[in-house]
Amino acid sequence: MAKLTLAKSLFLHPTPAGAYSAISSLEHSASRTLLRNLLLRPQSPELTLDVLMVLSSATTEVDALEQLKHLQALSWVEGLGVPQMANDSPTEEVLPELLPHLSSRSKALLADEQGFYLASSGFPHEVAEELSALSAELASLHERRSGVLVNNLGLSSSAWSVVDAAGHSKIGFWPLFIGQQRFVLVMEGVPNLNRSEFVELIWLLSRRYAGSLDAS
Repeated sequence: MAKLTLAKSLFLHPTPAGAYSAISSLEHSASRTLLRNLLLRPQSPELTLDVLMVLSSATTEVDALEQLKHLQALSWVEGLGVPQMANDSPTEEVLPELLPHLSSRSKALLADEQGFYLASSGFPHEVAEELSALSAELASLHERRSGVLVNNLGLSSSAWSVVDAAGHSKIGFWPLFIGQQRFVLVMEGVPNLNRSEFVELIWLLSRRYAGSLDAS
């Protein structure tokens, strides 16, 4: 087996798919540990072996390199020529700027686990309140019935959607598990999660609510 080596002068950054993988479940794995720890950093760290060992919580250099290779194969991380900086502005200022980019109709909101929305774009206040309350009820329903969905049907996703007669999503509810908290991203229309704004959203929430480095 060829020895793995790190490319020089690159800064490690999660892709949108990697950011979603990090927060799509409360379950722990080596991949999620690295991604979650990466999302706690104030900026994209320079990719060195020492940094990789800390991010991965691996016990050996070989294990750390193998974890990075696995994430790279899944396109969950990328190497940048210059580092990206986390946005440390107040959450209430940043969220309204990010949310419109995540929906094809620029209609999106972020709700907490109690069913209150933190920010909304494109929805009237009363509609946003109702959708936020519905997101909490759907999350509770999913938690009660997850045994059937996951174990019997093999449906690992915890997202829910209201669909039209052709099966196309009209509005979707996407749980985001940040630390021990659950948020729900509600979007009308086609979700645009494969964007840098989604990474910025998860990065912002992780630094606000995820706590310290994950050693799982």
